[in-house]
Amino acid sequence: MTTETPSQEGLRERAAAALSAARARTAGLTDAVSDQDLTAQHSPLMSPLVWDLAHIGNMEELWLLRNVAGRESMRPEIDPLYDAFEHPRAERPKLPLLGPAEARRYAAEVRGRVFDLLERTPLEGTALLDGGYVFGMIAQHEQQHDETMLITHQLRAGAPVLTAPEPDPPQGPPPAAAEVLVAGGPFTMGTSAEPWSLDNERPAHVRETAAFWIDTTPVTNAAYQAFMADGGYREPRWWAPAGWEQIRGHGIEAPLFWHREGDVWLRRRFGVTEPVPGEEPVLHVSWYEADAYARWAGRRLPTEAEWEKAARHDPATGRSTRYPWGDADPTPAHANLGQRHLRPAPAGSYPAGASALGVRQLIGDVWEWTSSDFLPYPGFRAFPYREYSEVFFGPEHKVLRGGSFAVDPVACRGTFRNWDLPVRRQIFSGFRTARDV
Repeated sequence: MTTETPSQEGLRERAAAALSAARARTAGLTDAVSDQDLTAQHSPLMSPLVWDLAHIGNMEELWLLRNVAGRESMRPEIDPLYDAFEHPRAERPKLPLLGPAEARRYAAEVRGRVFDLLERTPLEGTALLDGGYVFGMIAQHEQQHDETMLITHQLRAGAPVLTAPEPDPPQGPPPAAAEVLVAGGPFTMGTSAEPWSLDNERPAHVRETAAFWIDTTPVTNAAYQAFMADGGYREPRWWAPAGWEQIRGHGIEAPLFWHREGDVWLRRRFGVTEPVPGEEPVLHVSWYEADAYARWAGRRLPTEAEWEKAARHDPATGRSTRYPWGDADPTPAHANLGQRHLRPAPAGSYPAGASALGVRQLIGDVWEWTSSDFLPYPGFRAFPYREYSEVFFGPEHKVLRGGSFAVDPVACRGTFRNWDLPVRRQIFSGFRTARDV
């Protein structure tokens, strides 16, 4: 008979559900292709899928079985193979990696031991265990690699192997205006209360912004095509110098995966070639492309603080909410998340997910580039390891916010921060623009 408090039981259930959902998604992404596809490198930008699979198990073993349970390494000889900092992605196919069957067995054995550990470990008493943090961290880590594997699926050549229903048409009335005014003043950025928030989201602190306007929806393919048709990729004045060098050096003239046949722009999406849908948020653009479009439009990218204020600040109460729509966990009515669909929903979708100011699709659909460098918040403390955030701080990486259709809700909230190099285009990235008052 258990004497455990209901809160502990609830935490265990939440952790078990998050871990199970992540593993089901991992299985779907890896079982969908042949062993040959699992071990192949589909792009030098990405690891072989089989590396991600074993890395997920190795990370789980390291933090839960070794750090929490104090057990010896199950496979000490493989630890260096799955250290993401020891071997760049382009080199990983040359390593003596576990084969598909062995990687699956290893990840399954780790998971079985982890569920035993979860059943008997108090979720309190240390920073790692309080609120089930370390279990939530591992669930988020696996879901982040699931998104990475979905990117690999998009880069993979060949017939389609993944399926999902199409997003519904936008429900309810369209947005009342193309942009929304966000008043100047202070707001609370970041969090000190979200139990599974990661170190770069912490601590909560007050930021001040001047008043600004921000797009009600992300920039669409149709709007982006207007930039292209106006010679956007041929006019250096719209581009940051490094961006102009990048597009000229690589012959870039459209978002990644687009090509033109006659007067029609087509795109390849998970093995399917289709006309580019004008109503969808533009996808697979670099920070440089987003910045150039914004300049062409007479606007700019929002800062990270502006993005979060538009997403979380409720001027009626002065509070910063967990999500644009409030504090409740996301549902399918709020946002396009969790690989429920394999594409963004049309701009203007999900009115139930709008912020207090009426800004839509701030969560899900596409990661949104901001103008900000990835930097620590005041009072930042690396936890539980420097390599998650701290080693990436600096002007080399730009911040993306909001998540994409490929992000699971466990790894997406109003405070969640993503970052990447400004040249990256294979990620599920789009943007919206802002302007000064």
